[in-house]
Formats: sequence, structure tokens, C-alpha cells
Amino acid sequence: MFMMFGTIIYVSILLVNAMAVLSEDRFLARIGWTSARPQSNINPGFQAYDQPAFNPEVGVKTKIIDLISAVRTLLRIPLIVVNIIVILYELILGG
Repeated sequence: MFMMFGTIIYVSILLVNAMAVLSEDRFLARIGWTSARPQSNINPGFQAYDQPAFNPEVGVKTKIIDLISAVRTLLRIPLIVVNIIVILYELILGG
């Protein structure tokens, strides 16, 4: 049971690493997955209040692009720390 849990952790770390290293200029722009959106006339400070919480016009592709952008922005430093811990674990215990 514990070995399966460790495998799930390794796979999730590898997937997050894969999302973190995707280059928006080199790879994502070529397939049309950039996070650039057309500018609207709405004040960005009040945009969250003007839009409903559930927007049916947002597709799966847009949600995946937002997820990749969020992973690249928010998980950069924690991912470095987690990778160092995993590398040290593998070096010391031979996992």
C-alpha cells in the first residue's frame, strides 16, 4: 500500500514538473495555447464582481491554459523545494 502511495506522489511530482517547464513562447504559442486574452473595457479591479462565478462560455482549453499558467507562477519555488527533498531522499535512502 505504501509503495503505491509513493508511486502516486512521484507521478504527481513529474506531472507538475512537466507543466512547470513548458515554455509559453516556444511550445504553447505554436499550438495556440497562449494565455493572452483580448482586453476589455472593464476595470480590472472590479472584474471579479462584474462576472458571475460560473461562466459557461469558458471552455476546457481555457481552463487548462489557466492551470498551466497558475502552476508556472505559483508553484515555482515550492516545486524547487519538493524536488530537492525527493532528490535527497533518493540519494540517502536509495528509494
